[in-house]
Amino acid sequence: MMRAPVLTSLLCALALGSAAPAFARADDAASRPLPAFSEVQQDDRPGVPSPDSGLPDGSASPAPVAPTVNGKPAAPSALAPALPDRARRIDALFAALKAAPTPDAAKDIAQRLEIALLPSDSDTADVLMSRAAIASQAKDYDLAIRLLDGVLAVAPDHLEAWNRRAMVFYMKEDYADSLADLRQVVAREPRHFGAWAGIAMICKDLGDEKHALEAARMALAVYPQLEAMKEMVKDLAITVEGRPI
Repeated sequence: MMRAPVLTSLLCALALGSAAPAFARADDAASRPLPAFSEVQQDDRPGVPSPDSGLPDGSASPAPVAPTVNGKPAAPSALAPALPDRARRIDALFAALKAAPTPDAAKDIAQRLEIALLPSDSDTADVLMSRAAIASQAKDYDLAIRLLDGVLAVAPDHLEAWNRRAMVFYMKEDYADSLADLRQVVAREPRHFGAWAGIAMICKDLGDEKHALEAARMALAVYPQLEAMKEMVKDLAITVEGRPI
């Protein structure tokens, strides 16, 4: 793979520099009291409404009544716990990911985070995302990019659309556009370890080892059990800084 041109090297620097203030804000958010992780796990069940939601026709919810099971008062274990909102759930998952004691535990939490970060609240965006995935699998990268362009037109903050388009650009060996899209991801969610890992791999492949090392460390700050980034930091710390980690 070719060495980094000046533009790509600058994009590596920009991708890292643009997210630094937001990363600090995310750390502040993560330090706030969070719901227990057991509560977060319950929130993934389908069909459980938000405690604050109204009726589908827009009218206010009726006053709460004591829940029953088969006409009898429900036992506490039968009641759904109060559920945190999506932002707090995501914060809790990131906190759990950082504290995960083993790679397997971290992988499970990371998979839950990928699901939690996916919703777009747009049926159109969801359909286009599905079609883009099919196009990518068929290696019709130009079509995939057009479809992902459509997603971002209706949902400009759709993290996975930015992330997937970056992957498609990478497959086309369009490293500048790939880095630019990954920059959009970390600007919106500076704890997105997948985007940081992508930046690290691209910068390393293009010969920008200094910024690759920085990005790999950003990924590990969020996901300490991410083995590929641990290996990259171990290798690049020697070549870039002349010392082991």
